[in-house]
Amino acid sequence: MVIGTCTITLYVPTAHSLKDKRRVIKSLIARVRNEFNVSIAEVDAQDVWQQGVLAVACVSTSQKYAHGQLEAVVRFIEAQRPDIPLVSYEIEML
Repeated sequence: MVIGTCTITLYVPTAHSLKDKRRVIKSLIARVRNEFNVSIAEVDAQDVWQQGVLAVACVSTSQKYAHGQLEAVVRFIEAQRPDIPLVSYEIEML
């Protein structure tokens, strides 16, 4: 069994309050959950207006599949929300 995790840091330039940021982040989380069979949540920077840190987890029997799935999530986020620049991401296999 392989567990893949991905930490994604986003910049939300349109957020002028925590309410604005949470609206954008929650929408993005819902889209990823509907599109992929992964777990996703906001895990850090909850009190920062223009930054969001998401964690994505995937369980598989193949390391290659898990890595590909997490890469697809990153590409999906970049394609769905070009107005929210992806600052960085890190994929780790456990």
